[in-house]
Amino acid sequence: MEADGDLNPDTDDLPLRANTNHILVRHYVLDMTVHFDRKVISGSVVVFLDPCSRESEGCRFGDVDAVEDGREGLTETKMEKKLVAEDENAQSTHSWETTSDGDFTLILDCCDLDVSKVEELDISAVSAVSNFLPEVRSEGSGVSFPNLQSAFLQNLISMPSSRWREKHQLFLSCSNAPAARDDSPVHFYRDQWSLQVRKTGVASPLEFPRALRICYETRPTGGSVRWTKDQTTGLVCVYTAGSPINNRALFPCQEPPVAMSTWQATVRAPTECVVLMSGEEQTAPIEDGDTNVSTWNYYVTMPMPASTFTLAVGHWCQVADEGVSKTDYSSMADDGISCSHGDFPCRFTEQSARSQRLLPHRVFGPECLMHNAQMVLNLLPQCLAAAYAVLGVHPFPRLDVLIVPAGFSSLGMASPHIIFLSQSVLGTGSSGSGANSLSLCGSRICHEIAHSWFGLVIGARDWTEEWISEGFATYLEDIIWAHAQQLSIQEAAEQSDLKALLRWRRLSDELQNSEEALQILRPNTENTGQVSESGASMVKHALNPDKAFMQVHYLKGYFLLRFLASRVGEQQFVDFFRSFVKKYHGQLILSQVSGA
Repeated sequence: MEADGDLNPDTDDLPLRANTNHILVRHYVLDMTVHFDRKVISGSVVVFLDPCSRESEGCRFGDVDAVEDGREGLTETKMEKKLVAEDENAQSTHSWETTSDGDFTLILDCCDLDVSKVEELDISAVSAVSNFLPEVRSEGSGVSFPNLQSAFLQNLISMPSSRWREKHQLFLSCSNAPAARDDSPVHFYRDQWSLQVRKTGVASPLEFPRALRICYETRPTGGSVRWTKDQTTGLVCVYTAGSPINNRALFPCQEPPVAMSTWQATVRAPTECVVLMSGEEQTAPIEDGDTNVSTWNYYVTMPMPASTFTLAVGHWCQVADEGVSKTDYSSMADDGISCSHGDFPCRFTEQSARSQRLLPHRVFGPECLMHNAQMVLNLLPQCLAAAYAVLGVHPFPRLDVLIVPAGFSSLGMASPHIIFLSQSVLGTGSSGSGANSLSLCGSRICHEIAHSWFGLVIGARDWTEEWISEGFATYLEDIIWAHAQQLSIQEAAEQSDLKALLRWRRLSDELQNSEEALQILRPNTENTGQVSESGASMVKHALNPDKAFMQVHYLKGYFLLRFLASRVGEQQFVDFFRSFVKKYHGQLILSQVSGA
């Protein structure tokens, strides 16, 4: 796929080809170098894999299509055959065609990437690993994997979250391992929507290599990144686009939401640039004076879908903090939260997080926007404190806000630890526009902050259920913004009613002037959440260019929640949200009632 024109509205379902029911990526180690002169990002990604079985907790199996030749779990289903498409830019190793049909195939979502090499890693050559091999050997017959290397990696993936620093260091050490010397190397094939990897003679996920290094380069026209110019300097900058194809044109990955993983990344860029990314700690660049290149390191410990990985590199300036007053809210009491998610360092159970009313926050943007962007920095403390008062513990430990250069396709985009805002929410600063600009900016900030709870720490298991994220954030933005403004109950109700009227007019106009199929909140109806035998699926209408301009999933979801609130009372409804977050944080959900 070379251009946006290839996003055919007649075949507008987006394929998710990753076989997540067979094998899962549990951790990514990315090593990326930004080349502004060629508008590409080059480097490698090391994937650490965990094979699935029917009994495995970490893998989910939906309703399956009929197995064509009786080999359960490894065969091509009707859906997978539908997803396979010839690509004139396909790449492969010379020996791909000679591999056996009986060999297991790892399928990663991939688009607009030039893959040069895929190799299995020999982690036994890493000195840091050798210290742990006796521990693995001592498990004796309890080790059910083919060799000690696989057993070590399984132990590493299963290492408790209390040892996450040690775990990440070992992942990093393993990612630097040399390629394995083997009589049966791995082979790869890349078509329009996927990267497929096999190893001759390996017939099941259990026998498949656990650590692979994929060397690749993005394309300037790739749909997952946007190359544009800083409107102050005229120099090139780049940021992840949040487009329908998410991050598969940034690195090969598993895109289905169920494939939640952790990651760590090293990004190299010119020294004069600032690298912002989804990561749990603010990071300082490591400069190399000889090459005029700086290195930035980020990581996350909460497993998240690969689509939430966010990157922005440019000549950003930071808005100076001019002594903004910080609203002081009382700390949150211990609500006795009991986590139901997998093992990771969870802020909902940390006393320090329960008393953190305001997150460390920064605002960046092109230099010419610094004056207007001061409004964002002024609003952030009261919006963050209001969100804390309404919804409880902030799911993430810090927040950066980037005012994106001209050409950003939406008003805002929320990701873990970072929010992109369109400069259009800043207003012009002209006479008479100040109040309107303040309201637009404040409500948009509250909307994006609300996504930390609904959309990120709680996400939809099926991408077609966008309303679970956008409907909730649209409803909550009014409540959080009213709280941030410290409005009276009557003032908040009047503001809410006015916004509801404007939204109703927008929704009515959209319903009259758009394709009916794009107006359905759950386009997959009773098939929502279902996948093929391998885990592959299609995201209905995701590539339809008209969908990007529609607000149906925002507005219908908002009016549904507003209706429910009118029946039980707004405060009772907000109390329900807080209870819902306590129970389901760190998990994926569907809107329909499940018998599972």
